[in-house]
Amino acid sequence: MKLIYQQMLAFFAVIATVLILLGISFSRSTRSMVYMNTWSTLEKYANSLVEQAVRVSAQNNRRVSFDTDSLESSELLLQNQWVHFTVYNARNAVVFPDNVYMSKINTRDWKKLQKGEIVHKVADRNVNRQNGQPQPAMTDILKPYFYTNNKGNKRLIAVIRVGAFISDINTNINQINKNLIRPLIISSLVALGFAFLLASFSNMRINRLRRATKQVAKGNYDVKLKTNHRDEIDDLTNDFNGMISSLRESREEIKHQEERRRTFMADAAHEMRTPLTTINGLLEGLAYDAIPEESKEQSIKLMRDETNRLIRLVNENLDYENIRANKIRLNKQEFDAVDAFTNLVEQLQRKAEAKNDTLELQVPKQISVYADYDRFVQIIFNITQNAIQFTENGTITINAQRGFEETIVRISDTGIGMSKEQLANIWERYYKADPSRNAKYGESGLGLAIVHQLVQQHGGTIEVTSKPDQGTTFTIIFPDKFQSKKKPGQ
Repeated sequence: MKLIYQQMLAFFAVIATVLILLGISFSRSTRSMVYMNTWSTLEKYANSLVEQAVRVSAQNNRRVSFDTDSLESSELLLQNQWVHFTVYNARNAVVFPDNVYMSKINTRDWKKLQKGEIVHKVADRNVNRQNGQPQPAMTDILKPYFYTNNKGNKRLIAVIRVGAFISDINTNINQINKNLIRPLIISSLVALGFAFLLASFSNMRINRLRRATKQVAKGNYDVKLKTNHRDEIDDLTNDFNGMISSLRESREEIKHQEERRRTFMADAAHEMRTPLTTINGLLEGLAYDAIPEESKEQSIKLMRDETNRLIRLVNENLDYENIRANKIRLNKQEFDAVDAFTNLVEQLQRKAEAKNDTLELQVPKQISVYADYDRFVQIIFNITQNAIQFTENGTITINAQRGFEETIVRISDTGIGMSKEQLANIWERYYKADPSRNAKYGESGLGLAIVHQLVQQHGGTIEVTSKPDQGTTFTIIFPDKFQSKKKPGQ
């Protein structure tokens, strides 16, 4: 069964149930009200009969008489209204009329009457007279009447039983019920139409989501649905829009990374082809003695350099993957970093001089760092080497100082700087701020990506500020032991 019909039936079932319950309640209330009105009218008849027919002697108040002629007149008058009555004396004997179908009041009802209670009786089925003739079902009231003497004593003197045929009452009730059924049917039809409209509205909104889902399945991530923030369907629409936004961003990121991957593969192929070609040419020269004896040592050194370059390229890729997958284990410890900075400057001095750069080291006599020594050196080395590559006839400054439970390292250069777009991408894999620069140092676009991952592994932070033609500053913060965030692989 389709959802629209399920919702329609659910709405209709609820409304129909309410209408039926209201109808039953109203019918019962009406029936009760009709009976109460009937009993009230019968009680008035009983009061009138007592006033007309019951006489208490003034000389002896125990002598009670009944005016038969008055009772007969009242009987004829009430018969036209389908009302019958019976008069009982204080001894539960029938005084009027003689042909009554019930000779005495039962003991339980008589006790109630002696207490002054009015008894209401309803006979839903036909009863039999004493002569065996069926008597139509009636509703009766039995009302006691008392005489109060001068001393305030009350004494039962008569009981009047007045009854009316239930068929007349039921006719009125049935007529009321018939009048009630018609509006119930009309209300049910209106409720059915209203339920259909509600179900159609909800189904329309769900179908809108279905159509949008089909568009997404076909690869259209530009779908956006309007929402009014009213109910759960609108919440679902909001979640759908959020999902589409995430898918769209993921698609753009995949495209972006695919472009980077292609660029990297092209660069890697170029960088590997050049040393491999060089090595292959030198090997052929050595094999055929085409290289003079005095040049063989230089040729072997060149092959070694080119081989190291290939190894470095492969190692950087493996290193990045291991860091990103949290497969490395950091041996973090507290050490004095002055020697590490000094050695690093000595290693890179020749590369800086080749670019007419000056390396300046501004560190105190002792600077404590909590980190993995080898990875710390790798971080500082990669950033400093990157600064040398982008700086010519300038200055690269390495500054270190202690902060509050942390060590702060700043590496600044006066090189070409970077734009905002380049700053936003420098941590991405395969990214090169200047793709046209040569690969003199085996540049693969992974150096800063590895630095970023390693700093995060240390629980630290790294920030970059740069402006075109004004240089770049890297600020790395290494937290102390108790402030360092635990990372997987530590």
